[in-house]
Amino acid sequence: MTGKILIVEDDDIMRITVVDHLQLQGWQVHDCTNGSAALTALNQQYFDVIISDIRMPEMNGDQLLTAVKKLSPRTEVIMMTAHGSTQDAINCLKNGAADYILKPFDLDDLTCRVQRLLQIQAIKARCVSLENTVGRRQPLIGSSAPMQKLLNLISQVSQSDSTVLIHGESGTGKELVAAAIHFESSRAEKPYIRVNCAAIPDGLLESELFGHEKGAFTGADQTRPGKFELADQGTILLDEIGDLPLHLQVKLLRVLQEREIERIGAGLPTRIDVRVICATTKNLADEVKQGRFREDLFYRLQVIPLTVPPLRERSTDISVLTAYFLEYFGGERGRTFKLSGDAMQALERYPFPGNVRELRNLIERITVLAPATEIQLWDLPLEIRGIQEDCMTNEEPCQLSTAVAQAERSCILRALEKSSGNKTLAAEILGISRKNLWEKMKLYAL
Repeated sequence: MTGKILIVEDDDIMRITVVDHLQLQGWQVHDCTNGSAALTALNQQYFDVIISDIRMPEMNGDQLLTAVKKLSPRTEVIMMTAHGSTQDAINCLKNGAADYILKPFDLDDLTCRVQRLLQIQAIKARCVSLENTVGRRQPLIGSSAPMQKLLNLISQVSQSDSTVLIHGESGTGKELVAAAIHFESSRAEKPYIRVNCAAIPDGLLESELFGHEKGAFTGADQTRPGKFELADQGTILLDEIGDLPLHLQVKLLRVLQEREIERIGAGLPTRIDVRVICATTKNLADEVKQGRFREDLFYRLQVIPLTVPPLRERSTDISVLTAYFLEYFGGERGRTFKLSGDAMQALERYPFPGNVRELRNLIERITVLAPATEIQLWDLPLEIRGIQEDCMTNEEPCQLSTAVAQAERSCILRALEKSSGNKTLAAEILGISRKNLWEKMKLYAL
């Protein structure tokens, strides 16, 4: 198990002995002779475990422990001393130490204690990742040229720690791309945290991202770490980054530049090592021109830009995606579904303004409502079957109201496609109010 360990001990023989023994276990071990030097080292890099003597010149172990817990809360500290008592051990544990050991000690015993702490850290990191990815890990499916190009880029990007900006229309699978980058990277066993910047109220977003100290504001009855701290050593996805308020854009810029965050109400910054991935449906260059997004942050985020292609630009993937969703939802219902040739052709002709998400929701709906396991053309919604299929080519005339409704629905879908799902712009294209558009979308179940 990999780990970075810092030994803080003023006795040269003891320090060298411990360092040599722990290095033999395959860990990266650094050493310092006093607390002040240890804090300097911790400001420069992250350590999983610090093993510190209590009685030292310049800064004793108790003072170092307090400073470490503020500067790097995730770092575990083992205190060691030759002049300890039960009360000393209790005080150290109360102040945040993970363990306490009396000199002289068995080096194999110390090794076991360090291994236990590293294992606990790995389990915590895995739990955080599972909480944020359970039910969301899905494969990136597609053999089309645009998808193959994207998959190749993901493989390249995953090998670095550079900031990534993922752009794409709603429903294209930006979150899946971000997850793929993380789980193909060297940080795959570390936390993966997701934050939707548009879903959290402005007043709570700062605390959600950076955490807060007890008593920092009304209702802050306990210290709470933010998402960046939880993602330490791992990856954080900032979804809908275009909706991040301007005052928090300044703080995010500092995080990217200085690699440190500051909890609300805290006096000292906390060093972090987090890979940042951002996703947005907005054109951030236009947002910069409109004064809604900081230009310096935009260029800082766009170190590696990725664009997820809409489904209409990779229509050859529709059949593969459909087969995957039919198998997935069929498995949930204990049935095996398939599409008729006419139904599949209709799906491949449809532009899918809602992209893969719309296709997924459609397959889920028809697997619930279809009367048989072979899904026919007439099992599909009207907008996918097409107006001609329903009214224009039928031998029997249809009611005028039906034809008008189908035409209206088709116009709305084309406007939504042209506006990339922007309802305000779609309403302008159609020459109606946004409220009227919303009511019609509700009426036609769009």
